[in-house]
Amino acid sequence: MRQSIFLATAAASVAAATSKCNVPSVDVPACPAVGTVRYSKSVPDKKDFPETRVELCYTDTSLAITFKAFNETNFYFDPKQGTNGDIWQYEVMEAFIYKGTDDPQTYLEFEVNPNNVTYQAFVYNPSKDRSEGAPFDHAFISDPAADGFTAQTTLDKAKETWVSAVKIPLGLFNVDKGKAKGTKWRMNFFRTTVSPETYPDQGLGAWSVPDKASFHISKYFGNVNFV
Repeated sequence: MRQSIFLATAAASVAAATSKCNVPSVDVPACPAVGTVRYSKSVPDKKDFPETRVELCYTDTSLAITFKAFNETNFYFDPKQGTNGDIWQYEVMEAFIYKGTDDPQTYLEFEVNPNNVTYQAFVYNPSKDRSEGAPFDHAFISDPAADGFTAQTTLDKAKETWVSAVKIPLGLFNVDKGKAKGTKWRMNFFRTTVSPETYPDQGLGAWSVPDKASFHISKYFGNVNFV
């Protein structure tokens, strides 16, 4: 019996170990200093992808994120789309955000496009990898401006760049005013590229690259420490 228990425990430990993967980490300071994430690999094959940077810092009440897209040639979006529309069908930069250290099943999905339109929703993904047949749902934030979200986007077509500076209220994650220092998070950052000629076939890029063409695999979220 003891041997059976030992073998079962060992098997469970191996299964738990194999479910983990090596993920990147970044320290995020209080503003105006920043922690910087850089990525230039595609999802899931890790081929060359347009350079993308994400600068992060925190204030007493907000997480400040500056998305920077380089080698941008299309600036492609649907001008008819508004807040919480399906902007992910075109070109966006994204942050998936969870306060804690676990592989999350619920997290904030934030997106911004070159037209400064934003998408913000809490994702319910109990399979943690958007498994076929498993629940997968979104709870949209219907009035982001009133809740403290801000976004400002600048395009420079001559230099093939676009920059979106956003703020996300920390209260969404039950972080009280002035209490962000020392908190630990799981996050991942993504970018999609597409042109009128290639639509709807997108290029996908990520900071922590999942092993499938899906952003919603939370074991790949990187570690983010507010210092």
